[in-house]
Amino acid sequence: MKPKIGFQTLADSHEQPFMVIDKNFRIVALNRAYERAYAAEAAQVIGKHCYEVSHSHSRPCFDEGEECPYRHIYEKKTPHSCLHTHRDETGRTYWVRVTAFPLTADDGEVYLGESVQELTRQDDPAETGETMHMVGESPEFLAMIEQLQLMAHSRIPVLLMGETGTGKELAAKFLHQHSERCDKPYVTVDCTILNESLVESELFGHERGSFTGHAGLKQGLVELAEGGTLFLDEIGELPANIQTKLLRVLDTGEFRRVGGQKTLKADVRIVCATNRHLWDAVKEQYFREDLYYRIACMTVYIPGLRDRREDIPLLANTLLRRLSRSAGRRYQLTDAALDVLRNRDYPGNIRELRNYLFAASAASVDGWIDTPQLARAFANAPGSVQYRGRAGNPADTALHGRGAASQQEQPENAESRRLAEVLREQYGSRKRTAAVLGISTRTLYRKMKCYGLR
Repeated sequence: MKPKIGFQTLADSHEQPFMVIDKNFRIVALNRAYERAYAAEAAQVIGKHCYEVSHSHSRPCFDEGEECPYRHIYEKKTPHSCLHTHRDETGRTYWVRVTAFPLTADDGEVYLGESVQELTRQDDPAETGETMHMVGESPEFLAMIEQLQLMAHSRIPVLLMGETGTGKELAAKFLHQHSERCDKPYVTVDCTILNESLVESELFGHERGSFTGHAGLKQGLVELAEGGTLFLDEIGELPANIQTKLLRVLDTGEFRRVGGQKTLKADVRIVCATNRHLWDAVKEQYFREDLYYRIACMTVYIPGLRDRREDIPLLANTLLRRLSRSAGRRYQLTDAALDVLRNRDYPGNIRELRNYLFAASAASVDGWIDTPQLARAFANAPGSVQYRGRAGNPADTALHGRGAASQQEQPENAESRRLAEVLREQYGSRKRTAAVLGISTRTLYRKMKCYGLR
């Protein structure tokens, strides 16, 4: 099938990858930019279905649950732009924005003209050496990727908001790796585990003789991140006195080591993350209002797993491939197991899904993970109630969290239930909840994180 001359000329006039598609989903023209970007030769591609070439599907993308401009063009005759997952001839995956508009031939036939703007490529950890990477194809996930891609080119602080286990640290790494600072240091600070008495020294360093038993000079994490990115995970747990010093770094780039008189300069980009509503902490005077406005210049919401259920099979298989490489044996999920995983809620999000898969793989004899292995994984999860049948195995009802007659509450379940009860009574205020329970807010946070409470 030869491309129509007029459409080929139109395609070649575009700098970005561009193709023309007919009403039967067949490609009739594409430009050199598309061939170079996606390892596709026009002679081999023209005449094939677009979903076969661009997405490795055997049927149209909208039948696979993806957004597609086809219906807008052929039913509404209006231009349409959407986020999409694109694959080249080698199987490599790209996250792209597709912009399509109707083209009318001399005979009145309507065609679809499609321009492809690449957001970023989804790297394979086996090639890059990364142990973790972001995975997803759902509209919610792709919208987040586009936001991150736009913000990566700025120097303004970014606040990543999302529940525990959603992958906020991976999003922070994405920002760094796609920024002009990608060849500079990337330093992570977990604000929940910093010792309050030493947090200033950890962040800003100290001079010789500042502490008993510490004779040498120490560079802080701010200094070590010079030129690069400093990621402050769970920024809401940062002590009040350090919030003031961090604000100074954001405003002027200046700081001092503990025990030092010299003012130092820091060229770092600050990326923060939190799983709580920081504005509530501001209203409770637990977090500085001026610092909040400085770190929340640009805010990205990291969607929870239940908000992008379409990604669960892809995530599960990706996690199992990683596990298979490290274990030296292949693990696979049955269709029934995938259905169970797809329909389950995940308070702990991707981290919880990963833990279930790792536990289920340990119970697999032949490498296949089916519903019995998942039942064992769910029943043995922290904070769960163990349901056992007459044979002593977890009952099938554990797959959905519904109990049998015989159940015995574990001590950790009672604590989790008590924490949740007080949190509700105090309308989610961690400061008041900690006071009622007689524990510190840091201890409360760690317990909430352990039990997957929000």
